Amino acid sequence: VSTQSTWGSSLATFNSMPLSGSDLSAPRVDAEARKHKLKRLVQSPDSFFMDVKCPGCIAITTVFSHAQSVVYCSSCNTVLCQPTGGKARLTEGCSFRRKTD
Repeated sequence: VSTQSTWGSSLATFNSMPLSGSDLSAPRVDAEARKHKLKRLVQSPDSFFMDVKCPGCIAITTVFSHAQSVVYCSSCNTVLCQPTGGKARLTEGCSFRRKTD
């Protein structure tokens, strides 16, 4: 009989505990953006393809955001981006637009 009263009191304590303040079904956008790509509510990659405009000849080249080699403009051979350990660094003066599906 004493175990029933112990269970009943612990359930009452559990049910009255406040939530942590974050809704797990609708997380904040900024909190989701900071999470690792596999820990998000819906998994999504951090990489993307982008159209890079050459500052010299205004030609557009498609570049991967995490390119691992130097990317040159196809028409004027200007360097468009340099590889780093993660995302590729665009050359100063280059503008880009994220490609959609």
